[in-house]
Amino acid sequence: MTGELVKIHRADSKEGKRVLSALSRRTVNIPKDIERTVQEILDAVKRDGDKALCDFTARFDCPGFGPSMIPVDDQEVEAAFDKIDKDLVLAIEKARSKIEAFHQRQLPDSWFQSQDNGVILGQMVRPVDAAGLYVPGGQGGKTPLVSSVLMNAIPAKIAGVKRIILCTPPGEDGKLNPALLVAARLSGVSEIYRVGSAWAVAAMAFGTETISPVDVIAGPGNIYVTAAKKLVSGTVAIDMIAGPSEILIIADDSAKPSFVAADMLSQAEHDPMATSILLTTSSRLAEETVQELERQLKGLERAETAKKSLETNGLIVITSDLEQACEISNTIGPEHLELMVENPWSLVPKIRHAGAVFLGSFSPEPIGDYIAGPNHVLPTMGTARFSSALGVETFVKRTSLICYSKEGFMEDADQVMTLAEVEGLTAHRQSIQVRKEDVS
Repeated sequence: MTGELVKIHRADSKEGKRVLSALSRRTVNIPKDIERTVQEILDAVKRDGDKALCDFTARFDCPGFGPSMIPVDDQEVEAAFDKIDKDLVLAIEKARSKIEAFHQRQLPDSWFQSQDNGVILGQMVRPVDAAGLYVPGGQGGKTPLVSSVLMNAIPAKIAGVKRIILCTPPGEDGKLNPALLVAARLSGVSEIYRVGSAWAVAAMAFGTETISPVDVIAGPGNIYVTAAKKLVSGTVAIDMIAGPSEILIIADDSAKPSFVAADMLSQAEHDPMATSILLTTSSRLAEETVQELERQLKGLERAETAKKSLETNGLIVITSDLEQACEISNTIGPEHLELMVENPWSLVPKIRHAGAVFLGSFSPEPIGDYIAGPNHVLPTMGTARFSSALGVETFVKRTSLICYSKEGFMEDADQVMTLAEVEGLTAHRQSIQVRKEDVS
């Protein structure tokens, strides 16, 4: 069955199985020519520092851009508070409060355990020294991605990172949207720079005359930013390699087609490559959702983007029951999973792989994007099978502690020597042997 915008398949049909199988194998694909271009950008910034940043920024973002324009000073940040609507400031502050409250619970503890023989083992948890956050320009600064600032900066601040920097591209006039500056100040960002795209990632990874390097880079971006993060991974840590946004909705006959369609469109408007999927036990809901998609699409500012997304990556699948829907969802491992069913909590034990799960008809994905509290930087392209949302853990590292007494050493010495000998590491064995002889 086919709608004008999205195809409708039955899960057990030949075509349904083919489409679902393809979804389970999707990956983030960076074209080789883009990767080569990005590598050249990284090399240029590593070699020429601020000059390269200014050349790229003048070419792609702001004509006449110079070195003095790279950093944003405190006066500009303070002035931003008077340039935005007070209701927006209140909304940012409410979101900040709820995001902070959620992420405070993620703080891992250092721990130590002592044994009767005097051995002490443990783990120290320490924040990285510096984190670099990337925030896209948002249509040349017209649509500031305030939520991205909050979702990246707040976990870093809670982790205890002392230096949190933000890079974002300037508009043609060299300015940044004041809403971004307000969000950065309220969420704990300590340095802001007017640079974007792959050259911003390079600056954060390698450093320039103006921008000192960081230890972790996090934040969303286009394919060039994604490629840059992939290529600098290892020089610095990164949050994840993310693909286009995704939503998967599991719905039964109790769901409202208008709600389902609205939530599918909430992802489709992001990107022509975004994926919007409905798994439902109801043929009626499937058909009525297609009608609702067509109706609601007409009122969107980004209707063209959403339409292309639905036509390319939109999908509705009719399943035999909710259990089958959950198994299909686990195979896909969606970024966002909505359970729009009569009893959503009954399905939670069946969900193994999802970036975030939204339960019930009044828990739409956009509320998680902005204000609920959990992070909206989530694994895509099925990587929810093995990775997690961005959080406090992204900005900390664990260091093991090992303290042996003589008694504890002697208890384990022979076994260490045996293991070292079987691996052919005689110097390892000797390190134990000399101490054993000294004790004896």
